Amino acid sequence: MVAAQEQNQARQPLDVVRLTPLMEVTTGRPEILIGLADGPVATTHPDLVNARIRELPGTAGGRCVDESSAACRHGTFVAGILSARRSAAAPAICPYCTLVLRPIFSEQLSKDSLMPSATPEELAAAILDCVQAGVRVLNLSSALAQPSIRGERKLEEALDCAMQLGVIVIAAAGNQGNMGSSAITRHPGVIPVAACEMHGRPLDYSNLGHSIGRRGLSAPADGITRLTPRGELVASGGTSIAAPFVTGAVALLWSQFPNANAARIKRAITGATSTRRTSVVPPLLDAWAGYLLMLQAHS
Repeated sequence: MVAAQEQNQARQPLDVVRLTPLMEVTTGRPEILIGLADGPVATTHPDLVNARIRELPGTAGGRCVDESSAACRHGTFVAGILSARRSAAAPAICPYCTLVLRPIFSEQLSKDSLMPSATPEELAAAILDCVQAGVRVLNLSSALAQPSIRGERKLEEALDCAMQLGVIVIAAAGNQGNMGSSAITRHPGVIPVAACEMHGRPLDYSNLGHSIGRRGLSAPADGITRLTPRGELVASGGTSIAAPFVTGAVALLWSQFPNANAARIKRAITGATSTRRTSVVPPLLDAWAGYLLMLQAHS
């Protein structure tokens, strides 16, 4: 019993979703652009200073001004999961891919340290900017603020555009512990990501629902080590942390199979079958299984 408990405690998030073997195959490709609609990033952090990071021109600066702000902390931890150097304590899934920064969280106004929010209009504009910049996969770890019919319509139109142009959108399901969906998670072009613990069971705060269970995935979000702007290492949680595990897996698959279309990558990463999902809890991400499915399709 003690040995089993020790083994369980030693489980690593990358192993839980079988990203480790895929990360041994590839570190990513620079031509695979990952859009990050989030907070600014501490690009001078030692584990990010050599990362392939681009700021979109004509938008709010992508680099931190106030390192103590929630927006900067949030953007930096998501960037670290995706783009930190492989020897970092953060997951560092795809450091050779290019991260395209499109800040949506204000350093002055952002106060929620767990999951800052953006209006539907702000998020729609960021999605369109990233799509026009040529991103292949887009990470959204944002709660919606001030929802309105008009704003959500603009958001849906932006997500429609992303889907039509073959951009895979990965979105955090949210941390309110609700059962249902949002304008983001119910969109057919989005892969919603719920938060789970190291055995794949959903965490209490993670939003769930029919659209999340039907089209989404679960990923670890329990005590994940993240980078902070001032150099500390902090263990944290939330669906914001779960989402980039899926985003990174998609980027690695596209790095190995750069000529694959979005539909094929999406089927592989979600383990799509002819059987319709009925649970409100999405299955656990299995990155290695996605890689094997891609190999079969190309054999």
